[in-house]
Amino acid sequence: MSIEKRVEAVAKNVEGKAQEAMSELTGDPKDKLEGQAKQEDAATMHAQEDVKDKAKDFIDKTF
Repeated sequence: MSIEKRVEAVAKNVEGKAQEAMSELTGDPKDKLEGQAKQEDAATMHAQEDVKDKAKDFIDKTF
């Protein structure tokens, strides 16, 4: 498990949520979409790390 990647994903998610929230105040639809995209990127990063963790666990149990 890469803690650095997890931290990066959490930071990107927070940034995306903040950007999306600001878009509600400013009414800027572009910011809303960019914020949502950052949150999706963060979710993808977490999913990648989950797959890596499961593969490592499987290899550790097998060998």
